[in-house]
Amino acid sequence: MTPKSEAELAAAIAAATGPLHITGGGTRPIGNPVDGASLSTASLNGITLYEPGALTLVAQAGTPVADIETALARENQRLAFEPMDHRALLDTTGTPTIGGIVAANVSGPRRVAVGACRDHMLGVRFVDGRGTVIKNGGRVMKNVTGYDLVKLMCGSYGTLGVMSEVSLKVLPRPDTSATISVAIEDDTRAVAAMSAALGSPFEVSGAAHDPASGQTHLRIEGFTGSVAYRSEKLANLLAPFGATTVTENSDTLWTAIRDVTAFAGQDGDVWRLSLKSSDAPAVVAGLSKMGALYDWGGGLIWVLTKAGHNLRAEMGDTAGHATLIRASADTRAALPVFHPENPTVTALSTGLRAKFDPRGILNAGAMG
Repeated sequence: MTPKSEAELAAAIAAATGPLHITGGGTRPIGNPVDGASLSTASLNGITLYEPGALTLVAQAGTPVADIETALARENQRLAFEPMDHRALLDTTGTPTIGGIVAANVSGPRRVAVGACRDHMLGVRFVDGRGTVIKNGGRVMKNVTGYDLVKLMCGSYGTLGVMSEVSLKVLPRPDTSATISVAIEDDTRAVAAMSAALGSPFEVSGAAHDPASGQTHLRIEGFTGSVAYRSEKLANLLAPFGATTVTENSDTLWTAIRDVTAFAGQDGDVWRLSLKSSDAPAVVAGLSKMGALYDWGGGLIWVLTKAGHNLRAEMGDTAGHATLIRASADTRAALPVFHPENPTVTALSTGLRAKFDPRGILNAGAMG
C-alpha cells in the first residue's frame, strides 16, 4: 500500500485487518524484523510551507531529504542536525525521506553543538493505530501544556503512529568551516582532547576520533574571520596532545564520519554505542571488535564486529546503550536490536503503544 494523501493513509490503517510494516524510502531497515503488509509513506511527497525568514519548513513525510536540502540551500540554510545517510553502511538503495529521519531521530556529528533531530521538531501530523489523524505542535518554537507528542514520535520507529507531515526549525548555513586534526594514537587521550575542545569557548561543531588512522578531528564553523581566529586558538590548545593540522572546508571528511563509510562494504555487524565519554575508551578496549569510530566527543561509538557476535553481553553492567544497526535477519531475530529497557521504562512504553496503537498493528515488535 502506498497512500498518496493523509486521508488515504488514515483509511488504509483504519481498514487494516492485520499487522502493517511501515516504511518510508526503504533506506534504513533498523529494528527487529517486522512481519506485515507493507505500508509506504513515499508518495506523501512535497514541501507544503517554507518561510526562510521564520526559519521554518513544513514537509510531507515522504519528501526526499535531498529535495529539502536543495530548497534550503537556495536560501543559504540547512538542516542543522546533519542527518545521516545510512545507504552506504547498510548497503541499501532507495531515497531517504524526512519522515524516516524523524521516525529514527537520525542526528549527525553536529548534535554536540545544536542538538538532535527531535530538538529541531516544531510540529507533527500522524495517523494512529485506529486510523485517527492527530496533530501536535505548530510552526514556531514555544512552550505548551499537555503531551509533547512531537518529541514522542521522534525516534518511535513507526510504532506509535505513521507520520504524514512534519514541521522543522532550520538554521542559516555558515560562511565557511575548518577542521583541526590532531595525531593521537591513544583513545583515552583522544577523548581528553575532544573534551578539552568541546569545553573551550571556540564553539566546536564536530568532535570525532578514528583509531584506525590515529586522527582526532574537531570542526569549527561560522564567519570566515571568526573561523580563522578560532581555528588558530583551538590548534594551540590541542598542540600538547599531538601534531595538529588545519583543513578548510572539509565537508567530505565529515560526511564520511556522519555516514560511517569506513565500515561500508566490510563483512560483519555494526553496533552503535551510547556511553559516557569518559567511560568509552575503557569499554571499547574490552570489546571483541574489528573496528571502532568515535563521534560526539566520545559519547557515540560505532563498532564493527564479527557477524552474530553479541557485543552487548561483553558490555556487562556498563551504563550505556548498544543498538544493533547492521546484521543479518537471523542475527536481528536472535539478538534484541535495541538495548533492554528497565522495567519502569518498559511499562511506560507498553502503555503508550496500547494507547496509540491498541490493535498492535504498527511495526509490531520493531523495538522489542
